[in-house]
Amino acid sequence: MNFLIRVPLNTSPEQHARLCELRAVFARVCNELAPQVQKSKVWNRVALHHLHYRSLREKFPELGSQMVCNAIYAVSKMGRLIYQHPSSPYNLSARAGLPLPLLKFADSCPVYFDRHTLSLKPGQLSLFTMDGRMRFDLTLSLDQLALFEQTKLREIVLNERLDRVFELSFHLVTPEMPEASVDSDLPEELSGAQTAPNATIPEYVSVEIAS
Repeated sequence: MNFLIRVPLNTSPEQHARLCELRAVFARVCNELAPQVQKSKVWNRVALHHLHYRSLREKFPELGSQMVCNAIYAVSKMGRLIYQHPSSPYNLSARAGLPLPLLKFADSCPVYFDRHTLSLKPGQLSLFTMDGRMRFDLTLSLDQLALFEQTKLREIVLNERLDRVFELSFHLVTPEMPEASVDSDLPEELSGAQTAPNATIPEYVSVEIAS
């Protein structure tokens, strides 16, 4: 069974700007990698890491090693959704012999965190930014605390809501979830049943078909 816990962040204007900057650089890394996926037709996370991690790390040193890994994960995940999902209009099988369309990530794209870039302590949350750790007071209900204790953390996503409040989404899964529903090419803290029930393309990604 999957669970979702949403935690809004009470940011100051300076903190909000820092998170926007982090998100913009995260999107640039995704957009640096996406053309390579289009050319090679490779979107497996492990393969992308071996092929492109070093060059991305050298080009975007300010983002840090683990956040570069998380950007690779974001592109891999979107590749699975758009190029691989059976109901996607851009499914590779349905477009046999045609070049892959190019994915472009907007600056509003979500930022993925993991246990290396975000930590939870009693009453406090700490997350990575390019200017050092950012800390927030954290108040969880007893039910939420029980979920964190009884489930496995699969994915942490930072999004900005329509009211311009940044919000963290913690995706959790019960330990007895069958292995078949887990993405085997992802590390434990980032894996889980991530394939959408349909191939709805999120608004922060545009798809450009090669002419």
